[in-house]
Amino acid sequence: MRRFFIILIVTTIGILTLVSCSKKQERLKYPRAKKVNVVDNYFGTKVADPYRWMEDINSPEVKKWIEEEKKLTDEYFSRIPFRDKIRKRLTELWNYEKYSMPSKVGDYYVFSYNSGLQEQSVVYVQKGLDGKPEVLLDPNKFSKDNSVILTGLFFSHDNKYFGYSISRGGSDWREFFVVDFKTRKPLPDHLKWIKFSGMAWYKNGFFYSRYDKPKKEEALKQANLYQKVYYHRIGTPQEKDILVYQDKEHPKRGFGVYVTPDEKYLILNVWESSSTGNRLYYKDLTKKNSEIVKLIDNPDAHFSFIAAKNGKFYILTDYKAPNYKLVLIDLNNPTRENWKDVIPEGKDRLEDVSYVGGKLFAMYLKDANSKVSVFTPDGKYLYDVELPGIGTVYGFRGKPEDKETFYTFTSFTYPPTIYRYDIEKNKSTLFKKSKVKFNPEDYVTKEVFYTSKDGTRVPLFIVHKKGLKLDGKRPTLLYGYGGFDIPMRPGFRVTMLPVLENDGVYAMACIRGGGEYGEKWHRAGMLENKQNVFDDFIAAAEYLINNNYTDSDHLAIFGGSNGGLLIGAVINQRPELFKVAIAAVGVMDMLRYQKFTIGWAWVSEYGSSDNPEQFKYLIKYSPLHNIKEGLPYPAVLVTTADHDDRVFPAHSFKYIATLQEKYKGPNPVLIRIETKAGHGGATGTTRTINYYTDILSFMFYNMGIEPYKNMK
Repeated sequence: MRRFFIILIVTTIGILTLVSCSKKQERLKYPRAKKVNVVDNYFGTKVADPYRWMEDINSPEVKKWIEEEKKLTDEYFSRIPFRDKIRKRLTELWNYEKYSMPSKVGDYYVFSYNSGLQEQSVVYVQKGLDGKPEVLLDPNKFSKDNSVILTGLFFSHDNKYFGYSISRGGSDWREFFVVDFKTRKPLPDHLKWIKFSGMAWYKNGFFYSRYDKPKKEEALKQANLYQKVYYHRIGTPQEKDILVYQDKEHPKRGFGVYVTPDEKYLILNVWESSSTGNRLYYKDLTKKNSEIVKLIDNPDAHFSFIAAKNGKFYILTDYKAPNYKLVLIDLNNPTRENWKDVIPEGKDRLEDVSYVGGKLFAMYLKDANSKVSVFTPDGKYLYDVELPGIGTVYGFRGKPEDKETFYTFTSFTYPPTIYRYDIEKNKSTLFKKSKVKFNPEDYVTKEVFYTSKDGTRVPLFIVHKKGLKLDGKRPTLLYGYGGFDIPMRPGFRVTMLPVLENDGVYAMACIRGGGEYGEKWHRAGMLENKQNVFDDFIAAAEYLINNNYTDSDHLAIFGGSNGGLLIGAVINQRPELFKVAIAAVGVMDMLRYQKFTIGWAWVSEYGSSDNPEQFKYLIKYSPLHNIKEGLPYPAVLVTTADHDDRVFPAHSFKYIATLQEKYKGPNPVLIRIETKAGHGGATGTTRTINYYTDILSFMFYNMGIEPYKNMK
């Protein structure tokens, strides 16, 4: 159980040509957005908030403004002459078979499969590796408009039942359902008002965490307080669920739940914010009426439960180990001085550990690339798993007694490929390989290192065609995130292939604030150090320009969520450096973000305007508050979703209204609002293809480039 926190061929394309958008554009006429006289006083500094009314996202005025913005954006995209070509090619690229890694459920294997363009992958089950697949669950039948999405699948330890979770309209709110695994018959169990929780099966029921039912008008923006742990017995109504644990004195604490495969222990991962560490509690399920034991109750580091063995817990932690280590805690003598290092901290970040087949699989991150080492249960190094190349690997899950496991390997131009791994023989064999309609051998991926403003060495992945002439004018898309200890790693992105196919460059910067080099790297980009994140990203853009990949007329930047904040901040600081900026579901109002949804959990990452010292640095980079008249802003596309209950949509509403008011130049500054979708953006294959069609069309159009010129 890992720790919990809130919150992309054909290569013979014609030469790129300029299209009509390269001519001088006239400023768009934006919808009128009224201004109100709202001023906040932050420790003597008065800050106006004229679009505060947009925080009432369900008001008639906001709905009218949204419709006017949607109309303008739709009209703009309808004028792009090659938009349908991009959609056609993206659809062709997307149309390939997609498999998930199989999970062992008794004598059966369960996996998901998508034939290519199905809106959601279908869950299949088969007996043995050579058995005939049968449909276990088809989420495409959940709703006619595909607004109901399958978000999780949970099997009981005795394989009698499985539960699944859904999201409606992309919300973070979840609903649980239960099915008899043998008969495939749905049971009457239906649970609601669940967030940030899975099903932890125990006997004929499961533990889970939920909030009290919110008031209807507050369901989207409620603050998510007082989460509680319950036990649900199969066949009983939710109101009869047994309250297992709550913390009335700490309303912001949440509880991730997990039950060990032998059903001896219930593990509670107690979180209160995104970046300050967590607590670990447990309950001995072998003893009737046993109490919750606070094993680790001081959140001075991160602690992830890995496995239990003979009354001892394997815990992955960065306690006195910024790159993480694996320790063993004896429950009879759990004081920290008695913790035993099983896999000590090394020079590379230890991202995860799994206990499968009597061995420990340690997954490392080395310069943002995966490495897997195998150890005995007492920490003796055995060997490394030979991987197909430089890229990202995930998997190696299962039970201590399993003789096999599976893993998936991927890279930027290497579609996800599944391998079956013989644990005893240390041997990998190809299990499932995706066949995409492009040739990965035609492209090259390289990792370079550049120097940021303060001299820090930062990794940058660059992908393009082999033999591409670097004339300093290649259309380039630079992606970044930089926050919450989340590493940016190589991964296949179908949606970025149109950039590469049209003699372009895709780049991904592994900037500070992420988790590429452990907690020190993370902390170097959070709180008062957040400016380092923006400096790193700006330096990545300058590297691409200085090394003749592109120039400021052909450079686009893209980021989502915390990455949307990144985009908003850097175009305020260096607007002339970029031609196009795409900010998706961004945290744009750094003075009020903590007042909505789960925003309070990010205070440990960003700081809060309620703190006078933290206000001083937040106001300096907050995207909303640093938009200035007279700056040469690039073409800006902001994207959000009406059901985003993580980053409240008003962030994007207020930001684009301010930008449309203050920016007087010719470049378009637009907002694309997805309906019946949440923080992840578009839901389902068709809407996802449409979403990236618009992003790529916006990018090429504003660069004055016509992609796929020879496509019929």
